[in-house]
Amino acid sequence: MLPVAVDAMGGDDAPHAIVEGAVRAHKAGLPVVLVGDAARLEPLLGASGPDVVHASDVVGMAEGAVAGVRRKPDASVRRALQLVRDGAAGAAVSCGHTGATLVGAVLDLGVLPGAERPAICSVLPRSDGGRLVLLDAGANVDCKPELLASFALIGSAHAEAMGVLAPRIGLLSNGEEDGKGNAQVRATLPLLRELPLRVVGPVEPSAAMAGACDVLVCDGFVGNILLKAAEGAVHTVVTLLREEIERRPSGRLGAWLLRGAFERFRRRVAWDAQGGALLLGTRGLVVVGHGRATPDAVHSAIRLAHRGMRAGLLDGVARRLASRA
Repeated sequence: MLPVAVDAMGGDDAPHAIVEGAVRAHKAGLPVVLVGDAARLEPLLGASGPDVVHASDVVGMAEGAVAGVRRKPDASVRRALQLVRDGAAGAAVSCGHTGATLVGAVLDLGVLPGAERPAICSVLPRSDGGRLVLLDAGANVDCKPELLASFALIGSAHAEAMGVLAPRIGLLSNGEEDGKGNAQVRATLPLLRELPLRVVGPVEPSAAMAGACDVLVCDGFVGNILLKAAEGAVHTVVTLLREEIERRPSGRLGAWLLRGAFERFRRRVAWDAQGGALLLGTRGLVVVGHGRATPDAVHSAIRLAHRGMRAGLLDGVARRLASRA
């Protein structure tokens, strides 16, 4: 299998956290190549660490995405994407500037036919035990109905790659009736129903999280807020639960007895469980990692990229988009 090209210079704790996570993936048998300043990366690697591809520049978090990417052709994120374009890597992972990753993916990989723009796909746990594919999670804040229709096709392919047969497609709204929602939602719904998909119609956030659909379509502005609200709710629940547990000795004893259940809960809801989100719609697999990525999160992001490669996700997305023609 082709390696995953990892932007080693992107992230709040780069390159140390990125290198450590990549080394863990390498030792676990996942092919990896690190991209970045070789003089800084090689001292952090052991004798049998992953290979390094040198890149002399970095797109900083404070830089404009378009200007930064265009001014820096030797930036680490661009070199990682170009390895995918040239067939030297099967996917790219970056925990750096999300906008730069998006712009670089469009410039260096190109967009698949039928996808005007790529979308960020996040996977959330549902209360019924299933998983919800949410897109767009932040790549496109202003979307025309036609763009949201392409997201439904991309999300369907993602859910199918996860093993979901005939995924149910929901359109995020403030009610389940066709007349609910803003002008964007009302204009998008008939376009979705023209597609060769199993569209369930408008879906409220609470219903989606309970299992009303497998794919939830929305624009990147709403999707990103929904995702951050969910992360904030999880943090609040965990904090309040810890306070209640520590309030009395009996609570601490109960927590000790339930420590296995608490750890399983944490793994299901923690932001680093997936390590990142797939950017789909370009001619290559890309994982957008968290800026505050830990070594565990980096390892998870590399695993996510390899799962997408093994599942043939890129071909699945291309086929779904082609069905719109």
